[in-house]
Amino acid sequence: MKIEEVKSSCKTQRISAHTHIKGLGLNDSGYAIQFAAGLVGQDSAREAAGLVVDLVKSKKMAGRAVLMAGPPGTGKTAIALAIAQELGNKVPFCPMVGSEVYSTEIKKTEVLMENFRRAIGLRIKETKEVYEGEVTELTPVETENPMGGYGKTVSQVIIGLKTAKGTKQLKLDPSIYQSLQKEKVETGDVIYIEANSGAVKRQGRSDNYATEFDLEAEEYVPLPKGEVHKKKEVVQDVTLHDLDVANAKPQGGQDIMSMMGQLMKPKKTEITDKLRKEVNKIVNQYIDQGIAELVPGVLFIDEVHMLDIETFTYLHRSLESAIAPIVIFATNRGQCTIRGTDVIAPHGIPLDLLDRLLIIRTLPYSTSEIEQIVKLRTVTEGLQIEDDALTYLSELGTRTTLRYVIQLLTPASLSAKIDGRTAIKKEDVEEIASLFIDAKSSAKILTQNKDKFMM
Repeated sequence: MKIEEVKSSCKTQRISAHTHIKGLGLNDSGYAIQFAAGLVGQDSAREAAGLVVDLVKSKKMAGRAVLMAGPPGTGKTAIALAIAQELGNKVPFCPMVGSEVYSTEIKKTEVLMENFRRAIGLRIKETKEVYEGEVTELTPVETENPMGGYGKTVSQVIIGLKTAKGTKQLKLDPSIYQSLQKEKVETGDVIYIEANSGAVKRQGRSDNYATEFDLEAEEYVPLPKGEVHKKKEVVQDVTLHDLDVANAKPQGGQDIMSMMGQLMKPKKTEITDKLRKEVNKIVNQYIDQGIAELVPGVLFIDEVHMLDIETFTYLHRSLESAIAPIVIFATNRGQCTIRGTDVIAPHGIPLDLLDRLLIIRTLPYSTSEIEQIVKLRTVTEGLQIEDDALTYLSELGTRTTLRYVIQLLTPASLSAKIDGRTAIKKEDVEEIASLFIDAKSSAKILTQNKDKFMM
């Protein structure tokens, strides 16, 4: 009898260009470590980004903007994502590309404002009355169906909850029984039920059952302390855009005309300025009462030279508003035309906006840094590479671009597999490099043979 190991069928994450980035890789003093957290080199840019993170955390950066400028493939997007990792998942991070504003459905300014509001969080603290404990019994009480027939309906549910201090038996509404079934609550689970709304949350299995052999890996939680009935502080994180959307949904009637009206509407609806002002008013009330606090996040706009003069003017106004996130722009352009005008400006950004930006410069990588990045990518993608191939790739990266070299890795590994090897050799890289040309070589060929191509 043959025994085979079964591989897990769970979904694996696609390895993207920046999967390996885990943070900025700074030491306790705020200085960049040459190779840490998935980032290599760019010491001054990373140290500057570290200061931006500190400013965000101390809430002294709201309404300001940073520009990351440098040649293509010098790690601008990587550093922006590293900033997001450093801030953690509680601080909203909204990435977008300059060309996203040109939607056929909604105005340019609306797209920008929507993303602005996605990047501003609101942390709401509420004190709720809850019943919390380990389920000791779960008995639905059935009665004859009032509608007639043979079926029975659940009239109430008797549930026993146990904590370290005592036990309580509760009589619950049948609607809560449906919530218990949705959460798949069984005897021995630790749950809490909100007294006002009747919402049920399963926290995990009680650690009294941790010795049992269970096929599924369960999350075991300790038995709750204190009484079964208690007051608990619940923290909820939402963005201003979530609040806008929640209040913008039309509450139409059930007649055929309103149903048709909802069907005929375009997929995206613009949120009016009036509605946003109303939401802001409520948010300010919450902040004044101490119920909520504002968490300004980060809006990352890549390829900022794609924006036009109208959106730049709108950005100006938005950055000056009372509720504004930190905006990080990134561009690889030098002197170019501001879109929508004939004016040539640095990075394609109007000088008045450029004047209020903190500019972080990224520099081209050296041969040794390219070698470290290529090595890191091979580990991330689960590839094996020999030292001579690694050296050849880093030298090739210095002549061409880092992106081109990283793109050669996967086809080179396929070439090695065809030859029956697991590790990439120098000849695999040479063979693939002869098949695919880089951007610089392509431009050179076009210049030399311009008479053979159409204008």
